[in-house]
Amino acid sequence: MSFLVLVRHGQSIWNLENRFTGWVDVDLTDEGKIEAEKAGLLIKNQNINLDFYYSSFQLRANNTLKIIQKILDSKKDFIKAWQLNERHYGELTGLNKIETAKKIGEDKVFEFRRSWDIRPGKLSRESSYHPLNIETYKNIPNEFIPDTESLKDTYNRVLGYFKKEIQPKLHNKNILISAHGNSIRSLCKYLFNLDNDQITNLEIPTGNPLIIKLSDNLKIIECRYLDKDRSKNLLVF
Repeated sequence: MSFLVLVRHGQSIWNLENRFTGWVDVDLTDEGKIEAEKAGLLIKNQNINLDFYYSSFQLRANNTLKIIQKILDSKKDFIKAWQLNERHYGELTGLNKIETAKKIGEDKVFEFRRSWDIRPGKLSRESSYHPLNIETYKNIPNEFIPDTESLKDTYNRVLGYFKKEIQPKLHNKNILISAHGNSIRSLCKYLFNLDNDQITNLEIPTGNPLIIKLSDNLKIIECRYLDKDRSKNLLVF
């Protein structure tokens, strides 16, 4: 038996400003830090010994994990993987979601945000928001840095990494992943065997640990959000 704990980072500065963030490397708000602290306390109350910690390359996920580890009194290093990054929103990056909906229509924005295989237009490589121009990603080979992504693209990179690097360690080991709305949605699609329509409606709350109990053959026994007041429908169980 093992446990997999998935945590979407606490509220970020651009979450608060309701902007498409993607690969732009913004930090947590004060509220986001409080969410991370609460996540840490909720996990601590489970009395689970966590063997491995993973995060994306992005500051908001890294700092969420650092806060959680401090509360857990864990000195273990965590592994950073760019493959766990948020979805790249292309030319939508940096735009306010409400203002964009007024310009192009709510249906179009929803299509870009939640469709399975539709990509927004490419973000110019000259933009300061493009990952090529962000210091955080300087060591990622250029051929792996996207100009835009669909959820399907995000799913493929997240799952490729998860299956190779994380899933084999889950046998009788407990793992925590601090990541992002769409990278965690991708993992949930795989773990819960959700179809392309179901994943469209799956919401991932910030700073609320999702704990998944797995059998020895990695079948899901139980899953639940630890903060019941901020739970979302998992479309399973």
